[in-house]
Amino acid sequence: MKTSASENTFKRFYSNFRIAVLGLEKDFVSGSIDRAIFMLSVPMILEMVMESLFAVVDVFFVAKLGVEAVAAVGLTEAMIMLMYAVCAGLSMGVTAMVSRRIGEKKNKEAADVAYQSILIGVFISLVIGIVGVVYARDLLRLMGGSEELIRGGYRFTQVLMGGNVTIMLLFILNAVYRGAGDASIAMRALWVSNGLNLVLDPLFIFGIGAWDGFGLHGAAIATTIGRGVGVAYQLYILLNGKGVITLVKKNMVFRWKIMTRLVRISLGGMGQYFIGTASWIFLVRIISHFGSDAMAGYTIAIRIIVFTILPAWGISNAAATLVGQNLGADQPQRAEQSVWKCAVYNMIFLFTVSVVFFVFADFLVSIFNAEGVVLQHGVNALRYICAGYVFYAYGMVVSQAFNGAGDTRTPTIVNFFVYWMLQIPLAYVLAMFTTFEIKGAYIAILAAEILLAIVIVLLFRKGRWKLVKV
Repeated sequence: MKTSASENTFKRFYSNFRIAVLGLEKDFVSGSIDRAIFMLSVPMILEMVMESLFAVVDVFFVAKLGVEAVAAVGLTEAMIMLMYAVCAGLSMGVTAMVSRRIGEKKNKEAADVAYQSILIGVFISLVIGIVGVVYARDLLRLMGGSEELIRGGYRFTQVLMGGNVTIMLLFILNAVYRGAGDASIAMRALWVSNGLNLVLDPLFIFGIGAWDGFGLHGAAIATTIGRGVGVAYQLYILLNGKGVITLVKKNMVFRWKIMTRLVRISLGGMGQYFIGTASWIFLVRIISHFGSDAMAGYTIAIRIIVFTILPAWGISNAAATLVGQNLGADQPQRAEQSVWKCAVYNMIFLFTVSVVFFVFADFLVSIFNAEGVVLQHGVNALRYICAGYVFYAYGMVVSQAFNGAGDTRTPTIVNFFVYWMLQIPLAYVLAMFTTFEIKGAYIAILAAEILLAIVIVLLFRKGRWKLVKV
């Protein structure tokens, strides 16, 4: 009996999907570029799908505690985003250096980079943790939180920031695995951590039986435990030789030269994300001016948006790894072709999502909160922001391509002018001094993402990123 063409296609897809998920493919500098993108993107997308599912489910449970609880989560996450900027910056440096060493077939040097990145991450997280625990109330007050919000939410802030080392190491170690082309390990680490969080979240928030749970800060406890287990899994793989990179005693030495180079590259990445996240914090401050209902609606919309943006980042991370490894293998043309193909695939994905979001915005937001005012704020935020998804698809892939090449400086400069010179002033003026009010902030977000995509693509075409040494 003959097998149909559709059955053969499905079998090929399933076979390739299985290879990608199990991480059996290790060579990304030869053969089909489309295959390389698929093998890297699938585990990275699945990794981000679980992370985005966590973000949505987390706010789903917290929303049952009331508007003030959701607003407290939103304000805390605005502050945590500054730490994410450090994590993301370090991750960019790690991915650039590890992928370049792997492309050069220098696995031992790649392990050296991994150890130095762990040392840096632990030190920074200790400083952030002390500040977060001691000054949680003051930080929430600085962000515009009401006294009622602070009383109910400061413990959430303390736990999340006090346990930030789990966030830091999760970022850094996943960057190691992505740079090495071991994306399936990074995927499994996030599935373990976020899967555990999804189980613990409702238990720690609402309790079980006679136990009433911890309330809002139970969500932070669940998150920290889940991420901690994920980090333990990552370290187990790294120390037991089950991946491309193995960390042995010879690697566990302070190496000043590698550390300074890693810091130099990462500083550009930190600045790049700091600019973007600081801009986001200013936007949150503007939105909080319109009350807790507006803040809750915006927080819900952002969680829904994250559900699709994170998988899109999976494709972007694949582009970064392909750029780094192919430049290490002295194949700049293949690196560039990989970027343009990733950008097209990302654009198709996010365009489809934007249509769904625009049409079904009311339904999606109502899943989390059906209150009239909160619902309307969430719907407006979702529709305005997703309108720029097509541009954002290109912008995020090309920016990550620069980072994968080790050129973190160019996206940093672009982010500075687009976010601080355009988005923040435009959002403030439109929201505070025009009839657009809160919608003015959303219009500013849309305008900034369109401009960033256009500028970063034009700069990428110049090709100077191909000459960067890391």
